[in-house]
Amino acid sequence: MRMDENWSALPLGKRPPGRWALASRFIVADLPEGRRLIEHGEVVIEDDRVIWIGHRFEGELAARYQMGEALVGPGFVDLDALSDLDTTVLGMDNQPGWKKGRVWPADYAAQAREMYTPEELAFQKRYAFAQLLLNGITSALPIASLFYRAWGETVAEFEAAAVAAEDLGLRAWLGPAYRSGGVILDAGGTMQPVFDEARGLAELEAAAAFTGRIHGTAGGLISGMLAPDRVETCTETLLRRTFAHADAMDLPVRLHMAQGEMELQTVRRLHGMTAPEWLDRLGLLSSRLIAPHATVATDDDLARYAANGVTVAHCPLVSARHGSALRSFSRLKAMGIRIGMGTDTAPPDMVLNMAIGLMANRIAEGRGDAASAAEFYDAATIAGADALKRPDLGRLAIGSKADIAVFDMADRMIAPRIDPVQTLVYGATGRVTRATIVDGRISMRDGEVAGIDLKAARARAQAQFDGLVAKYPERTHDHPPVETIFPSSYPAHPTKNEVLP
Repeated sequence: MRMDENWSALPLGKRPPGRWALASRFIVADLPEGRRLIEHGEVVIEDDRVIWIGHRFEGELAARYQMGEALVGPGFVDLDALSDLDTTVLGMDNQPGWKKGRVWPADYAAQAREMYTPEELAFQKRYAFAQLLLNGITSALPIASLFYRAWGETVAEFEAAAVAAEDLGLRAWLGPAYRSGGVILDAGGTMQPVFDEARGLAELEAAAAFTGRIHGTAGGLISGMLAPDRVETCTETLLRRTFAHADAMDLPVRLHMAQGEMELQTVRRLHGMTAPEWLDRLGLLSSRLIAPHATVATDDDLARYAANGVTVAHCPLVSARHGSALRSFSRLKAMGIRIGMGTDTAPPDMVLNMAIGLMANRIAEGRGDAASAAEFYDAATIAGADALKRPDLGRLAIGSKADIAVFDMADRMIAPRIDPVQTLVYGATGRVTRATIVDGRISMRDGEVAGIDLKAARARAQAQFDGLVAKYPERTHDHPPVETIFPSSYPAHPTKNEVLP
């Protein structure tokens, strides 16, 4: 990939001075007549905005940076963005989840505690935000697991998350996850819902106060959202108050529902219906609601989403790992349901999620022409931005925010190249992301992210994760050793001091 020498010398974390252009073999442009692919084009940026897009700008420029054989397009909008050292990867070959620490036993629930220190919680978000930028994600709604938490997320860690997003240059919608209850295992290993509504309501009020403080800060880089945890952990009062706050502050609400069998059975047990039907009867389905993952949504549930303008956050990679899939992307689109994209697992690779989503959709539809690379690319950009009511994001258009991802179309692993968007989705992963620009600022370039030493952070992340895994017996039913919870794929080979038979 050929780049202008001066581009490589620009400081990370800064906006290039003056009015400048990115010139590239391919540009995804959003023009008045619609989305178009410009070959041998360029984008002109001034401060935080795109001011021109076309073949060649003839006006005055401070600099023109040549990206060579690259695809320059809008940054991805991640509606369910991993902000964690992901524990779902532990479950890929280790099932059932309730035996593997994914559901608290009653004796642990009585004394549940934070398994990370405040410093570790702050670090994991900084590290995860860097991973998002490495994958061309410019706007993110963070998601993390509550399984290893004392209860919900804290305002303190999200104060640190806001600092991290500003330092690294990530556009983020922030709000601590909160809940009124959870599911625990009784002594016989049966799942039982338990609730502490007062605790959940107190966490909601703290979260709402936080969003009010940070909304619009960091020059508009940080916004607020409300993030009640999975629907089976929420009471009617908690949800009604959540949406009342969201309506008053005009914020998005993200609520995981219609995403798994355990949730489906728990909500039916509690309310006698599915989660979307329950929220519909409460009058809470609306266009401000973002609902991952819809993989167990019934036909009636989907009709309710369509009628109320709910956005589905589609996270194909994490769903496929657990043997489920949206049924289907094409069908939901035909029903008029807006579908944005999320990552929700490690790696937080939006390109890989588009590829898995496209393949899963064609399997679900039973035909090889169901949907297209362009439809998934649009879902990862335009649809996510529209869910957030931000027409200046998810697009490269005159007046849009300069949130841009640059992908190497000359990467040695993706030859031969065809149409660049199809090549990206069918033949690449997020590892071909060469630069991520947010608000006109170079947040990531050639694997380096502003504000973090990734080599040192990678080692710290592994050590922190290993420490968490070592604590799993505390919160696993019957407290088996780690080796039983997460056995090796193959039996361990004897050490050099042991005698082989």
